[in-house]
Amino acid sequence: MMRNVTGRLMLLDTASLYFRAYFGVPDSVRAPDGTPVNAVRGLLDFIDRLVKDHRPTDLVACMDADWRPKWRVELIPSYKAHRVAEERPSGPDEEEVPDTLSPQVPVIEAVLDAIGIARVGVAEYEADDVIGTFTARARGPVDIVTGDRDLYQLVDDARGVRVLYPLKGVGTLQATDEAVLREKYGVGGAGYADLALLRGDPSDGLPGVPGVGEKTAAKLLAEFGDLAGILAAVDDPGARLTPTQRKRLTEALPYLAVAPRVVRVAHGVPLPDVDTTLPRAPRDPDAVRALAARWGLGGSLERLLATLAR
Repeated sequence: MMRNVTGRLMLLDTASLYFRAYFGVPDSVRAPDGTPVNAVRGLLDFIDRLVKDHRPTDLVACMDADWRPKWRVELIPSYKAHRVAEERPSGPDEEEVPDTLSPQVPVIEAVLDAIGIARVGVAEYEADDVIGTFTARARGPVDIVTGDRDLYQLVDDARGVRVLYPLKGVGTLQATDEAVLREKYGVGGAGYADLALLRGDPSDGLPGVPGVGEKTAAKLLAEFGDLAGILAAVDDPGARLTPTQRKRLTEALPYLAVAPRVVRVAHGVPLPDVDTTLPRAPRDPDAVRALAARWGLGGSLERLLATLAR
């Protein structure tokens, strides 16, 4: 469930943003006890800038309750395998995260909760899937803020869905609509997932079709429309595929049979009933004051609170 959202909904790929904050803000930014809080303060600065520049009516910090869902791994075992720090027989595997970032994540969660910014993660799903489901159910325009190009698949001009992709911090964002995608990749939002699964993505452990890079994938999609059209062409001796393309695609059929479910974000995640309205005042002022003092959040938190109050 989610409450009806008819205004401008902003969805944060929270982990993507706090990783960027962590690497973009010096670790000399510390709490009074010397604990690094660069990711915390950097993320608060990001949110402040995003709210100032784009004025959403609703905002959700979408979380990875499971960054490597087992149902995806069962389909493609290499999925994000290179980022596993420790495999766990039950529950999500532990992701390899910098030592000084891990302790900051609970602080980020506590601060967002105290402010009253909706924070949503759903067991057995990634933040991308939460974002996909919120996007599917929104009734107004949607801004998705992420450094992950996988979410380009959600771009939809007709529905006012775009991706704000940070090029440098969040001061310089690429407002990604279908025109940007077509110019850069030769496909619109609906075709991006097919492009991604054909070319593969080493950062996610997706092998793709050997020998089919981004340009070839775009040409195949331009010729045959979508993955289903390409697979139909493989079965059609008269289809305009080169012998090499036909061979490579035929050999990759087992991968192509399962890759769509892995690459495409889910749209049916069981969302909690959550109030996504951007708060004007902190939900828990006492907790905000305590967190500010404990972690030395200073101007970053004060600026965000002032922006929300406007």
